[in-house]
Amino acid sequence: MDPIYLMIVAVVAIALLLFLVMKLKWPAYLALLAIAVLTALVGGIPVQEVIPTVIAGMGGTLGSVALLVGLGAMLGGIVEKTGGAELIATKAANVLGKKRLGPALLIASAVVAIPIFFDVAFIILVPIIFSFAKAAGHRSPIYLGAPVAVLMVFIHNAVPPHPGIVGSTTLLNPDVMGLVTILGLLLAVPMAFVVWFVNKRLEPKGGWEMSPEVAEKYEHAGAADFDEIEKHHGEVGDAHGHTVTKVAKDPTVTHITKPSAGTVIALILLPILMIAVGTVGKLIVEPETPVANVLAFVGAPGFALLVACILAMYILGMRHGWGRQDMSDIMDSALAPAAIVVFVTGAGGVFARVLTESGIGDAVSGMLISAGVPIILLAFLLALIFKVAQGSGTVATLTAAGLVQSTVMSGGFSEFQVALVILAIAMGSVSLSHINDSGFWIATKFLGLSVGGGLKTWTLMCTIVGFLGMAIITVVWFLTAALV
Repeated sequence: MDPIYLMIVAVVAIALLLFLVMKLKWPAYLALLAIAVLTALVGGIPVQEVIPTVIAGMGGTLGSVALLVGLGAMLGGIVEKTGGAELIATKAANVLGKKRLGPALLIASAVVAIPIFFDVAFIILVPIIFSFAKAAGHRSPIYLGAPVAVLMVFIHNAVPPHPGIVGSTTLLNPDVMGLVTILGLLLAVPMAFVVWFVNKRLEPKGGWEMSPEVAEKYEHAGAADFDEIEKHHGEVGDAHGHTVTKVAKDPTVTHITKPSAGTVIALILLPILMIAVGTVGKLIVEPETPVANVLAFVGAPGFALLVACILAMYILGMRHGWGRQDMSDIMDSALAPAAIVVFVTGAGGVFARVLTESGIGDAVSGMLISAGVPIILLAFLLALIFKVAQGSGTVATLTAAGLVQSTVMSGGFSEFQVALVILAIAMGSVSLSHINDSGFWIATKFLGLSVGGGLKTWTLMCTIVGFLGMAIITVVWFLTAALV
């Protein structure tokens, strides 16, 4: 078909998608499927092939996404319910000292954000943010909470097993999932320093103005007493360091103890270590040998998360008084919110498949590349445009990946370069987050920021880390190209 016609189809399809989601408030899952079918019909796919294309797109995406997001949600659910977030935060504070509560909380939040979705992870940490901020003598929790929120959403967008980055990796090259994980984590390190130092310079002279509700909560929040927490190391503590006793549903269990923070951290980092072993092993071991095959199996993200889930179930749960039924309920309940994300990601995969099969992706990316736009910049800009327009990082990521899929797959790029393209998409999906993004409202409402305050903190810092991350990726891209 004529590339100009296909470009028009793409523009109309995306406009309709935004209209359905933003104005008519259709669920993203339904809107993506409806627009995918309509796009397939007007994009030249034979009518008898439309539904098979939909099924192929859904199945091809869900293979990796359902596996990784489901297991990641289960691991996150166990860490959440067994008090892992508080344990990690308290341990970091005790190691770094009371004068470094902010950096301690930032480090702890980064670890917690790896297996747990942003919205859940941040809400878990809110009482701890209040408690630490009070202990540090800050006038508001925003001083500690804003950089924590931005770093956590950065990790959510850039590090598997979170849905957007898993979905785009599945579309562009599932074999680089481990590499994307390692590179995403490496990229998060400088971003932690950036959000911390930028946030310190954003606070107005008179302090941030908080909403009355949050101001009252903060006024009555208890400051963390780390000496008292250390004294009760073997017991369960709430966000303020008070000892509590939980009763499991199993009638034979009357008291639940807490694991050590080191154990929780080790179980979160275990799958990352396994993935790193497989990724590095692929580079140094002769391919198709028994050793290479074993390393590939051990380092497969799905297997790594499966091992971590099983170990967490016993080590964090049953060994510390949680009943078998309790653990089953915790892990099952973690799948409920994940299921929505998985279905939306699958529908995004359908739309991406239609864009590829109809030739729309080739037409759009080919026209822009022929105009001199490098693929790495194109991937970033497409994700950024969709993010600004409709708010969802997952939808932005998958749509951008679908538009560049054909170009990436036929471009002869190395696995490392494909991983950089995927991360460029992630940087676009985290930038310029504003009032149409649920993350904006979660961060601002729980911290008591006004809309203006949210734009000056959350939006600004998300944009800084997204653009700075993209700058780093671009430098690495051109250095790699020069070496090759």
